[in-house]
Parts: sequence; C-alpha cells; structure tokens
Amino acid sequence: MSTSTLNTIDVVNPATGEIVARVPSGTAADVDRAVAAATAALPHWAATGVEERAAVVRRISEGLQNRAEEIATTITAEMGAPITLSRHAQAVFPVEVAASIAALAADFPWTEQIGNSLVVREPIGVVGAITPWNFPLQQIVSKLAPALLAGNTMVLKPSEIAPLTAGILAEVAAEAGLPAGVFNVVHGTGPVVGEAIAAHPGIDMVSFTGSTRVGKRISAVAAETVKRVALELGGKSANVILDDADLAQAVPLGVAMAFTNGGQVCGAWPRMLVPASRHDEIVELAVAAAAGYTVGDPADEATRIGPMASEAQRRRVDGYIERGIADGATLAFGGPGRPDGLPTGAYARPTIFANVAPDAVIAQEEIFGPVLTIIPYDGDDQAVEIANNTTYGLTGAVFGGEERALAIARRLRTGQVDINGAPWNPLAPFGGYKQSGNGREFGRYGLEEFLETKSIQR
Repeated sequence: MSTSTLNTIDVVNPATGEIVARVPSGTAADVDRAVAAATAALPHWAATGVEERAAVVRRISEGLQNRAEEIATTITAEMGAPITLSRHAQAVFPVEVAASIAALAADFPWTEQIGNSLVVREPIGVVGAITPWNFPLQQIVSKLAPALLAGNTMVLKPSEIAPLTAGILAEVAAEAGLPAGVFNVVHGTGPVVGEAIAAHPGIDMVSFTGSTRVGKRISAVAAETVKRVALELGGKSANVILDDADLAQAVPLGVAMAFTNGGQVCGAWPRMLVPASRHDEIVELAVAAAAGYTVGDPADEATRIGPMASEAQRRRVDGYIERGIADGATLAFGGPGRPDGLPTGAYARPTIFANVAPDAVIAQEEIFGPVLTIIPYDGDDQAVEIANNTTYGLTGAVFGGEERALAIARRLRTGQVDINGAPWNPLAPFGGYKQSGNGREFGRYGLEEFLETKSIQR
C-alpha cells in the first residue's frame, strides 16, 4: 500500500515490499497551478495545425518505443506485472494506441457542411485525466493521445500505486516537441488531487478509468460545474462457450483472459458460461490450463502471474476466494492464501470455481484478481440471460459457430465482444454499458470524446 510521509508517497514493489521510489503527495493548490499552466497553453496549442499536432503524437509514440525496455521494467517493479507481459503488452499497447490516433488526423471530419450550416469540431479545453494502476501507461496514453490531437491541454493524476511511467511519458512528450503547459502531471491521492480535478471550475472535462465506486463520486463532484465526464469503469464480463465451440481453443484462451495481469484487467473474462452438459469436461480443461500459470517473481521471464499490485489488493482477492468457498461454489483449483513457496509478497493463488450460481457474490462483484468462475447454463437464451445479469457491461466473448456466435454477441449488453478469439483492434471503440461507464476510447470514437461541436449558419 502506498503511504504519504512528509509530503511524499512511497512507491512499493508488491513482490518484495521494498520502496522503489517516492513521488510528491500533491495538493489542491498543485492542481490549481497545473490548471493555470494548462489554461495558459491552451490557445496556442488549439491553434496549432492538426498536421503538427498529429506529428507530435506520432513522435510520442516513437519516443515510447525507444524507451520500451525501461518502461517494461518500471511497470514490473511498481505494480508487479510479469516482465514478459510488461514487454509484450504494457510497453507495446501505448505505442500502438498513440500511432493509431495520430493516423486519424488526415481523414477525420474536423469540419462538415450540412445544408447552410458549417459544423466545426473544436477542442473541449482543459482535460483532467485520472488513471489506474493496472495498465498505468496505456491508460494515460489512451486519454492523452486523442486529447492532444483534438487540441486540448491536460492535467493528469496517475495512480499513486504505479505513478512512475507518467514521468517517463512527460519526458518523451517534451522531447517530441509538446509545448510547456500542455501536459501537466500532479501526483497524489484520489481524495485530494482527484477530488480537486473533478471539482475544478477551470477543467472542462474529466476522463477517468477505475472503479465504479470512484466513478460515481467523480460524476457527482463534476456535476457541480457541469463538465463533461467520460468514465471507463468496472467489469464482470462473460465468456460464453457454446456447445459447438472448439473447446481446445476456447477454454485455454478463456483461462488466459481471466488470469492475464493477475486478473487485474477491467476487460477480463472472469465468468465462463458453459453448457451444463459439458460442464465437467470444461472444468477439467480449465484446470489443466491453469496448472501452467507459474506464480512468482515478476522479474523472472518464466513467471506468468506476479503479485497483486498491492497488499491491500491481495487481501481483497483472498476475501473473495474465501467467500466463494463459504457460499458453496466448488473449488476446482487454487484457493485462499499465498502460493506455496511464496510466504511474503502480495501473491494470490490463481483460482477456479465450478458449479457457480449466476447470482453468487463471486459471479456478480468485480474481484480484480486471478479468479475464474465457471457457470453452467441450459440453452442459448439462458446463457444470454446470465451474461447480461450483472450491473456491468464492458466486454465479453462468444465461442462457437460463426453465425450463431454473432447472433449471441448482438444480444449481449456490453460494449465490446470478441468472437472466437478475434484479435485486439486499437481503432475499435472500447467502453461500457450500464455501470461500466460512459463514453468510448480508441480510434475515431475516442477522439470524438475530446471535441466540442459548433454549428455556424450562413
């Protein structure tokens, strides 16, 4: 857990408990100064040509690529992602996202003629961004890149648990030619710095990624100044495996999407919905797949699951595992407590529950850990009913015959669905239905979040 001492916050390696860095514990006054800088820089940056703004975003992408190994090792040290995941995802996704956003500039409809009206898309102004610890750099770049291309300036509060790559990004942005004051980083806690950003009258928009609980608070605070709020919140996504699915593909990939990054992924698939007639067969396949997930030192290339991002998160995950057992779910793999041979560190055991009731706590609440719940169903209609029966709607998956899977995907109340393990598309919109949030990230849809629309009649 991060702690504040003498106006600093300790950044703790969750594998060892050692302090790897300290960052300032910012105040509302620091937010005031950052907003003043962003406000002063806004007119010049907004007036800069779209081509030059795109070039800066492109150079940021290139600069991040050049520092990829430093980024990967930093994220592994500050939040415990396995080094292979940090290299192949944590450090790569931000590069791809920034490049894909920069490429939108040429063809985006910045102006449009509708009858006698000229419709103009303009920057919304000063953006306040509040980002989480699970994919610390990607979550920042997913906001910064489109905000910059749109002509906005930004005040960022990165997570105090994993704040260090924000500093690397600020250096890269300056080297890319981003003018002073356009991108401002204020370290600190949510109740202090996050609250100040949400409430600040000089901030025109807040973009937040994190828990639904905090998202509700940000919405309430931001409503006082009627600013725009974009929220990418929690998830409890369903992976629907149909009776004609290729189980050799569907089950291992489903386990991977529940355990990747230690399950600390808002778009994970922690609910595996399976035909009741094939439940036991699928459980066996899932347990076999889970046995290959080595838990250990995140700096070791053989490790597939590192520690949870903090000791507090480890205790939270452990509590849900104990709740699942108490509520009568079948423990098929793993269980509570630290893994064997890891008496210290924020390690949790990857866990699979079988025969889980659709309304069980472990099937309804976001655990944010390596816990997979296998839920049996009878027929496609019941599968859809169970999949949709949560307060969330962020992502999901369907495995089965192409047309049938597509029909199921269309019925899911969720913002993104993968069919048969389709690859990630950085230009496709990402965001949630229901209490998974408002707004979209990535591609054209993510860029539009950061623009105001004006009509001029003539």
